[in-house]
Amino acid sequence: MLSQESLDFLKDLSKNNNREWFEANKKRYEKDLKKPFEDVIGQIIQEIQKIDPSVNITPKKAIFRIYRDIRFSKDKSPYKTHVGAVVSPGGTQLKEYPGMYIHVEAGSLMIGGGAYFLETQPLYQLRQYIVHHIDEFNNLISEPNFKAKYGELKGEKNKKLPIEFQEAAEKQPLLYNKQFYFMAELDPKNAIRQDFVDFVMEHYHAAKPFNEFLIAALTHS
Repeated sequence: MLSQESLDFLKDLSKNNNREWFEANKKRYEKDLKKPFEDVIGQIIQEIQKIDPSVNITPKKAIFRIYRDIRFSKDKSPYKTHVGAVVSPGGTQLKEYPGMYIHVEAGSLMIGGGAYFLETQPLYQLRQYIVHHIDEFNNLISEPNFKAKYGELKGEKNKKLPIEFQEAAEKQPLLYNKQFYFMAELDPKNAIRQDFVDFVMEHYHAAKPFNEFLIAALTHS
């Protein structure tokens, strides 16, 4: 499991985000963070597989690399100061597919999911599906367990909508969203509790009906 040493490493990395420090602490990284996080994500995948056999991936397929892509970034810090994973049928190779996202850093734990990476056509398709299933959409985002875990849907918004969605958007302004995701921002101490896998699964079950709605919207023809 993750431990206080895992959080301590992430805290130290945030203060020493350079290759020299990381190389000197690489064994610590592998023992205190990399291996425990892989083990935890592996356990989460196994639990989700029991419910959804399509999530047939390894932890390495689910976990994002800790190395930052700095080619086009003004920030040249070489490492992420968090570890993250997306548990879905495609893992990190299919980020647009709704799944569960787990993010751990020294100062926060985030658990969420939904539709974050939406290109123009999938976004149009999702909005169209919402309009045709508006009551179901409203019921899912107002379901008590979903709201207790995640609050409201998040996402950047468009200033304008195609004309065919404008009337419906007067009643449901979330149609302006370019993203439809949900995120619980939690105390990082939850990541090192012994029942962390069960804790994540509670969030998975709260999110499952809405994620299924999104999957239906994005895959229907």
